[in-house]
Amino acid sequence: MKVALIYNKDISGVINTFGMQNKEFYNEKTVKRVAESLEKAGHNVAILDGNKQIIERLENFMPRVNEGEQMGMIFNMAYGIQGESRYTHIPSMLEMLGLPYVGSSPSGHALALDKVLTKIIWKNNNLPTPDFWVFNNHEEDMSTVKFPVIVKPKMESVSFGLKVVYNQEDLREAVHYIVTEFDQQALVEQFIRGREFCVGLIGNSPVESFPVLEIDLEGDPDAIQTVDDKKHKPKKKVCPAHISPELAEKMQQISIDAFNALNLRDFARVDIRLDEDENIYLLEINSMASLGESGSYPTAAKVAGYNFEGLVNKMLDVASVRYFTNALPQGDNNKSKSKTSQTSRMRTFIKTRQQRTEKLLKQMVDTDTYVRNVEGVNYCSGLISSELSQMGFTQEIYPQLEVGNILYFSNSFNQEVDYLIVQPIDTRIKLAKHENFQEHEQYLEGTGIWENKGGIAILISALQALKFSRSLKKLKIGILLVTDSSIDGRYSKSIIQQKAEIAQSVISLSGSSKSGGLILSRSGSALYRLDTKMLKKDNPEHVSNTAMNFNKTLAAITDISYNDSNNIIAPFDIEFKSNIFKRYAYGTAGISVRYNSPEVLDEIEMKIKKILSTQKRSKIYQMKIEGGLKRPALSASEKSTQLFNQICELAKKIDVRITEEHRWSSADICHIKKDLPIIDGLGPVGEYLPSDNERIIRHSITERALLLALLLKN
Repeated sequence: MKVALIYNKDISGVINTFGMQNKEFYNEKTVKRVAESLEKAGHNVAILDGNKQIIERLENFMPRVNEGEQMGMIFNMAYGIQGESRYTHIPSMLEMLGLPYVGSSPSGHALALDKVLTKIIWKNNNLPTPDFWVFNNHEEDMSTVKFPVIVKPKMESVSFGLKVVYNQEDLREAVHYIVTEFDQQALVEQFIRGREFCVGLIGNSPVESFPVLEIDLEGDPDAIQTVDDKKHKPKKKVCPAHISPELAEKMQQISIDAFNALNLRDFARVDIRLDEDENIYLLEINSMASLGESGSYPTAAKVAGYNFEGLVNKMLDVASVRYFTNALPQGDNNKSKSKTSQTSRMRTFIKTRQQRTEKLLKQMVDTDTYVRNVEGVNYCSGLISSELSQMGFTQEIYPQLEVGNILYFSNSFNQEVDYLIVQPIDTRIKLAKHENFQEHEQYLEGTGIWENKGGIAILISALQALKFSRSLKKLKIGILLVTDSSIDGRYSKSIIQQKAEIAQSVISLSGSSKSGGLILSRSGSALYRLDTKMLKKDNPEHVSNTAMNFNKTLAAITDISYNDSNNIIAPFDIEFKSNIFKRYAYGTAGISVRYNSPEVLDEIEMKIKKILSTQKRSKIYQMKIEGGLKRPALSASEKSTQLFNQICELAKKIDVRITEEHRWSSADICHIKKDLPIIDGLGPVGEYLPSDNERIIRHSITERALLLALLLKN
């Protein structure tokens, strides 16, 4: 399952800084630990910052669910950035977006955060809670208050602003501090002398209670646990608490009743005070119980039999049951530590090396590999060769003078290979328009990053993961780096065909579309050049006749593909120059043809010849057309479809979305004549930008690397 873990890091990611600012944040180590726990259970996890960009981040990671697909989940660890009821902000947005999430609803969080409403609801449900008073300012009548009392903000957690007072003067001072510091009402609550406990809850129907945990106040009935205690010197926790089984059971049942009274979901922690006569008092309930290492919630969960990994996955599981009615396959209720699957270990390995993968990608993107820049192309090949040689690949060089050297790598020379990977590294972009690597939170940009270089980074990452899992030596893989793709494989065509003869399957790592498209078929390409020139200069009318004829002919050729969804004819680089006074006229235009079968190309060429033949031989102007096939079309064969279905099964297991795609552009794999399973588009998800630049979705590198590793291993 895809799981987006949302937490707060960049609190500047708002339109305006306005209202009460959040003081409650998760340690990034805890966030990472939660993510790793989910990954070990086989989930596809992305860590996302919950500020104003969160919708775009979620759209990139969790695109719209199509029929029959598994819907992902949000593991919400975001406390909010600013304003009131901050716990409700992300859940409210997720409700609007239609994304299921772990934890309580916005209304549940709002009630739990509002300590006054919480206490009113509890009292209405005959649940024990200390008497209380609410003040808007320090000048109000406080004569009815019975001391000692504890003063706290009405809508804060983690013991912010907590203070015990014993007289009216100190009370007014404490209320003034709360109102001015937190910009909210002050809750004044009867202080219960005695012991402090908490009860962790998980689940919905039924709600499971962890063993009662006691906060060790070292025998001082007047002691409390402050925010400084929690952050800097956490008090000792005793679990199970040293109380009678009957009292523990009563605390647990009251906690469950308190949870249900507020209509909370999935998990929470209830804080309790026990007076010296063993009367139970509900203090508050935390609808986002902390998962911090020293926190009461994971401590009690461990005593209940949930290690940290099991607890985190149980939280996801109970939310999944609530949304989808059937639990995720986690095994033995998540309480026992299960052996991490090899797939999960490979995913973790790939993610931990992502920074190194992106560093290699940056080096490749920053290298100008314009097809005629032999030095740049060969340098880029050298970077790739260095990585492959460390994994036991040896290389065969096909020297080239006009373009970079074509390289073939294999870990099993002179043998058949299971997979031949054909990957170009050259680009059409000259140095003047080359865009260097640019890093954004969700995207990576740069020349060639989507079309080919991102695919190479994915390939290296996948092979490293296979080496890590000790699977690489068992595989036979060939890798052909093509350096003339921009000129239709002029030099590599025969080499591609030769290497395909010893392959069981062929794959290429061109960039994938945003729908996750894998390419089973590509259009073939043909290029033509139409030229015309005025011959007779004795009459200025010949200038207009030459121009008119040129435009009519070009329009007629283009019109061949009108209303034809399977073929495209498009003119380009059109140039026509004329002068009535000097009496000259000449023109030229390129004609690009994209077609999907050889028969169609033959038919198109026949129609072009017929159009030109209808032109009466004229003494006024001359017209000619030349050109022809550049690359044949690649059809979706039965074998390719079988391989695609195999990849679909692998993708489903690791929650990577893929679809079938026909791409109108041609590519090097189109030169392969042998009937083989051929799949393209296994590179990163991305797109061309309106300029000549390209960009990819950052997390797709790890997703596609794992998918490729599993495919090669399968």
